[in-house]
Parts: sequence; C-alpha cells; structure tokens
Amino acid sequence: MAIYHCSLRVFSRSKGHSAVAAAAYRAGANLYDDRQQHMHRYAARSGVVSTHIFLPSNLPEDLFISNGGEINRGALWNAAEDAERRKNSCVARELILALPHELDETQRINLAKDMSTWLVERYNVALDMAVHEPVDAHGHDTRNHHAHLLFSTRELLEHGFGPKTRILDDKATGKEETELIRQVWETLANDALTNAGFDEIKVDHRSLEDQGIDRIPQTHIG
Repeated sequence: MAIYHCSLRVFSRSKGHSAVAAAAYRAGANLYDDRQQHMHRYAARSGVVSTHIFLPSNLPEDLFISNGGEINRGALWNAAEDAERRKNSCVARELILALPHELDETQRINLAKDMSTWLVERYNVALDMAVHEPVDAHGHDTRNHHAHLLFSTRELLEHGFGPKTRILDDKATGKEETELIRQVWETLANDALTNAGFDEIKVDHRSLEDQGIDRIPQTHIG
C-alpha cells in the first residue's frame, strides 16, 4: 500500500551545507563548488533513475545554458550560492517525496515532474528534481521509490536570482504554505494512482489522529 511522506527541509551554511554539494549528490553528478573550491564527485553513485531541472518561464534562453544546449547544473547552483552573502544563509530547500510503488517508473517520474512544476509556478524558483530507486541491499525497503526536489530559496528572475521567498520563511505564512504543499502532493499522488487504475488506494496528508486512526505512527526510512 502506498504511504504518504512529504517533508520539507532547509540547507544552511551555519550547518556546513552547500547547495552545490546537495545537487551533486542527488543528481549523481560531479560538480565544482566555487565557494568551497572543491569538486563534489558523485557521478559513480547508483540509484538515480531520472533528473530534470525546472526554471520559471519567461527567462532568457541562454540563462545557465551550457555549450551543449542543456541547463548547466553547476552554474545554476553556484549562482544560487553566490547570491548569498551571510555566513548563516539558507542556500536551498528540499522537498522529499515517497513515490507510490504501485506506479511504474514512467508514472512515478511524471508525478514528480508534476509536483516540481507546481512548486516552480507557485514560488518562481529554480528546481532540481532527482528520482531515486530503492537501495538493493539487506534491510532496505524495496518499495522506497522517492524523489528529491531541491529548489532555490530565492526567486529566479531575468537577471538571475532575486529576492528571498519570504512566504516560506515567515512563521505564519510558512506554516500555511507547508500545509498547502502537503495537500497538493496528496492530490497529485491520488490522481496519479486513480489514473493508473488504483482507485482503492489513497494517501492522506493528515496525521493518524486527525484521520481517527488509533495506532502508533511508523517511521519513514529514506
């Protein structure tokens, strides 16, 4: 049975985080970090099924585009880092999603893309999606298909990164937006399950208590 998992986290320099390192690991890529002057090497890692970068519409065609005509992941995340000046800056956000194992690979990727598109349109940010398959090792759940949606903490405008997405930072609106994100993911996941013929399977963003279910919550192992 599909499970509901949708968690939002923040990457902060105060904790030693790097947006470039996070992007390299999730995408399974080798990316040079201009700020740390270090090459993050993850091209050899396994389990990365699909990656895709989403940018807001109406941007210059050559923004972050490499000579090969594709979006340059390293240029994107180094620019996100360069836009921050404070030692304790938050450099990226990440939404981690459990993808229904009942869906096939293409359906899971399309579902992650749908959520990515919604986030980009909602907050006008740059987003780096990576879909991962379960780890093939003893003790790991073979149903643990999941997606990492790494997105900028600043809006991406025609000239580059602009103002912070304060609506996600504010104590009041941040809580409301997080709840909205969780509701949207529930809707998209259930629509995907229905379209795939699993009408009887639903996920629910509410807590077990709010659903009236009397059992101990299980821990999602990522």
